[in-house]
Amino acid sequence: MRRTILITGASTGIGAATACHLAQGNTLILHHNQSPIEPVAEEVRRLGGVVHTSQVDLMDQTGCHSLMQDVASKTEHLDVFVNNAGGLLKRHVVEEVTWNLMERIFSLNTYSAILLTKLCVPFLRKGSSPSIVNMTSIAMRHGAPTATVYGAAKGAMDSFTRGAARELAPEIRVNAVAPGVILTPFHDRYSTEEKLTNIAGETPVGFNGESNHIAQAIQLLIENTFITGETIDVNGGLFTR
Repeated sequence: MRRTILITGASTGIGAATACHLAQGNTLILHHNQSPIEPVAEEVRRLGGVVHTSQVDLMDQTGCHSLMQDVASKTEHLDVFVNNAGGLLKRHVVEEVTWNLMERIFSLNTYSAILLTKLCVPFLRKGSSPSIVNMTSIAMRHGAPTATVYGAAKGAMDSFTRGAARELAPEIRVNAVAPGVILTPFHDRYSTEEKLTNIAGETPVGFNGESNHIAQAIQLLIENTFITGETIDVNGGLFTR
């Protein structure tokens, strides 16, 4: 079945891997901000997908509305929305938190994701077996020392996922993935090699994850129509419930 899929934050890491994983036979609308999207778009085409791109900044509501204007110019419906865009912005301890930092982190990781969900609903209602997959993080599970606001923002998305799943049922399913330590440009920026090695040693499977591990979980949530309101932890056993 051909799907029309919107993926935010699709230029690198998990978003890029998800775009390639879902490419074959589908139409993808790939959002990016500063990082070039064309290498990912070329790979999607090579893998048999149709691709459109949209470059906007999702740190404020203007960017969210601009993205949806681009979506509306390409399609009348969506089958899948992968709410992936997000980021830490900077490491911090509680004593260093400022109002501006809180606003920026929540704008990127929570406010934009919630607003985009609202804006996508009319498109998804016209889709086939429509679903939303949000991106949370292991940071919400362990308290996120040196990233407390980021962890709180991701925790808010976990709660939003459950509420939206109930409100939008039965037409639209809403789920989330909570990645553990995934070797993406995120950790190139915020984690040392020594720290990553130590985390791998503490992880029951004995290694850190790759972006494709998350893409596979996203595909599961898209295809399994009996799952909604769930957050799937994909972390090699680093956190278990």
